[in-house]
Amino acid sequence: MLYSGSLLKMNTQLKSTVEYELPIGNQLVELNQFLGKYVKFKWNNDIYCIICGRKTNKSFAQGHCYPCFISRPEVSECILRPELCEAHKGRARDMEWAENNCLQLHYVYLAVSSNYKVGVTRSSQIPTRWIDQGASYAIKIAETPNRYLSGLIEVKLKKYISDRTAWQKMLKNEILENFDIEEKKEELASYFDLNLKQFISRDNTITKINYPVIEFPSKVKSIGFDKNYIIEGRIMGIKGQYIMFDDNTVLNIRKHNGYDVEFNA
Repeated sequence: MLYSGSLLKMNTQLKSTVEYELPIGNQLVELNQFLGKYVKFKWNNDIYCIICGRKTNKSFAQGHCYPCFISRPEVSECILRPELCEAHKGRARDMEWAENNCLQLHYVYLAVSSNYKVGVTRSSQIPTRWIDQGASYAIKIAETPNRYLSGLIEVKLKKYISDRTAWQKMLKNEILENFDIEEKKEELASYFDLNLKQFISRDNTITKINYPVIEFPSKVKSIGFDKNYIIEGRIMGIKGQYIMFDDNTVLNIRKHNGYDVEFNA
């Protein structure tokens, strides 16, 4: 089976085992069916902006051309640093977009991918955000009416816990042992400033996420199309936005948004 077109990050569905779809051009490839099978990616040396479709020599912020990178709301500074969001003050690159994305219910969450980490996401992105980061467990810490307030809480909590995923440990499935995620949430909630305590979430539901993996790599070697026009091997697993092959190499699909490829399976 041959598929061709520009890559986009994998779509996911949370079931007993996460189900993955790989968008290639206008096609959706159900990836779980290829677990344990040989596949081949070939990059055609072209990159197309995932917003405007313009051909670009370099990908900015995972799939954008430079004009979109410096102007589009999807790549505003507050996407990576929500505490800098000013949409609640009526200031944004695009206020209509901000109303639909920044001025919506947001969650501060606690996840376990290897160790504990905190993060922020829009309510509509749960559980997608957790899956994209390769979390095995996640729980909501706080609920806020906009991105800015979630960002303030995250900044406070980062003094006590990381906001980054140790991606190599995550891919090797080296998960924290003997943890209590609900107890950790209570500890973090105790650090909230008085004016932010009202946003503590009462929802203590713990989401457990299982990924389609035959065998986790013992070592991890990241590969990409910029240095390897052809990437091939037997798929041993899929976790986060990574495809894991039988030679311990891993391919970050999200990093290659907009890359024009052929996929043969």
